[in-house]
Order: sequence, then C-alpha cells, then structure tokens
Amino acid sequence: MSIAPPILPQSSVSPCTDFQVYPAIDVRDGHVVRLRQGDYAQETRYDDEPIALARRYSETGVRWLHLVDLDAARYGGYTLAPLLHAITTSTWLRVQTGGGVRSEADVEAILDAGADRVVIGSLAVRDPESVIGWVRRFGAEHITIALDARQSGDGQWCLPVAGWTQDSGMQIEPLVRRFADIGVRHLLCTDITRDGMLSGPNLDLYRYLRTLAPQLSVQASGGIRDTDDIVAAHAAGCGGVVLGKALLEGRFALGDALNKVRRC
Repeated sequence: MSIAPPILPQSSVSPCTDFQVYPAIDVRDGHVVRLRQGDYAQETRYDDEPIALARRYSETGVRWLHLVDLDAARYGGYTLAPLLHAITTSTWLRVQTGGGVRSEADVEAILDAGADRVVIGSLAVRDPESVIGWVRRFGAEHITIALDARQSGDGQWCLPVAGWTQDSGMQIEPLVRRFADIGVRHLLCTDITRDGMLSGPNLDLYRYLRTLAPQLSVQASGGIRDTDDIVAAHAAGCGGVVLGKALLEGRFALGDALNKVRRC
C-alpha cells in the first residue's frame, strides 16, 4: 500500500449537530472496494488510494471516517494499522475501524494505532460476554458494536454470521438490550438485504432499535442513495449514517450531505 507523506487539510469545519456522517472506506488488498451484500465474489474496485480518499473526505469538514479491513474480516489479523496511523496524523478525521477483531489484544492494538473506536461485528454475536468485558475495560466511547441483520418470515430480526452464511441462533432484540444495559453507546446496524443495493435505508428497523434502546446512538448502514435518505435516517432517530457505494459512485457530494444535515 502506498502512503503519501502527511499533509494537514485546510478545512476543519464540523457539522453543528450530534448527528454524524461516516464516509466509509473498505480496503481489500490495499485497494478501495465495495462488496455487494458482503459477497467477496461481487467486488467493485475504485481507483482512489485509501489515504488520498481519506484526505479528500477530511477536506469537506466531515468529522469521522468508517474504515474497514476486509482482508482481516475474512482471515483475521488487522492489517490497516499503517494506513490508520497515516490518516489520523495527516487529517482531522476521527476513525472508527474494524475487521477481524478476535481478542482484547486486537482492540488494544487498534486503539494504540490511532483509532477512536473499534468496530466489533461477528464476535459481538458469537461471544457477547467477552465483548462486554472489553467495553468495560476500554470504555463505551471506544467501541462500536456492528450487527448485520436479516428479517425472517415471522418478522424476527436474526443475526447471521460467517459472511452471512450461517444462522447464529441469535435475535437482535435480546442482544441489543443486553449491550445497552451494560452501557454500550454506539451501535452500527446493517439490513443485509439493503447492503450495496442503493435501495434506501430500512427506516423501520432503525425506529425499532430506537424503541428497544433509546440511549443507543444508532448508525444506519446499507441502502443510502441520496441526501434525502440521510435526512430520513436523522428523522428516524439515528445518530448517524455510514455512506458507501453512493458516495464512491458520485451520486452526491459529501459536502452536500453535510450541508443538508446542518439544516435538519
């Protein structure tokens, strides 16, 4: 991966609201990519280098970046520490990042590399008690729980794992309540059927999560098409949105999204 020398951005403007916009950079084999519904066989690769893209995002005044290590998510072993360090030392961005987090040592190493929050996905479903211990050790502001959900025929929200191919046997309601009860603050939730589809966010899901645990700051992920979707997520009570494919494909500018959020 080529990392350019640090250059501080010119803009430090930030939205005047607690609602956050998280542009996403998913990295695989050193490249910015997007997967369709989490399928590694359905990859779109973009020309931007990750560090250059992060710097451009920073110059818009956005506060946060969502950085995903897709190689680690598949094989374990977080690989983006050098990139993370470059981003946090050459921009004003705060970074939440994950992929392949398997242990307390992984969390500590990623925080030491410069992350503000570590994103924990599959392990939060498979071994929530360990993750609860990490929340208590590192603090709720340094952990984002990421749940990928699929609605079953009877209306229940289930939590598949292993690239969404295995049924974990867990449902979203008891797990969300458990995490909220011990003080988890940040929850990123993706409706699997919307991921990479540009079909709009599942606002009903996010309203449901807000009724389960109003104290959680819920990040909407999957399906965002335009700035109207961002405003709708805000109106549904979300604490933020993760922007992936639509932003990379130029369907709207990040600056336009920030301006629209300011007017909410």
